Amino acid sequence: MGDRRRLKRFLRSKLRSAGRQVEEARRSYESGRNQALAGLPTDEEGRAKLVCRRHAERRAVDLDEAARPVCYDPDSTDCQGCVEDIREGRIETWE
Repeated sequence: MGDRRRLKRFLRSKLRSAGRQVEEARRSYESGRNQALAGLPTDEEGRAKLVCRRHAERRAVDLDEAARPVCYDPDSTDCQGCVEDIREGRIETWE
């Protein structure tokens, strides 16, 4: 019985690990695809390198499906302007 339990635990841990790797690959792909759509420079982790208008600082952020920064606040006029600038290709970025 002990060998069977160890085998189950081993298989379960390997399946969880594989699931995490698949999810990370999916997130990386989506993030890269979204940034490519926006045409923004990215960091080594694939996040867009923007200058945040609301907080006046450099930020590396992921973009959502609509090519909006994940920190986007629809009630903020600064965030709304940022998204407009991304769509029009005039967003301030950094290297």
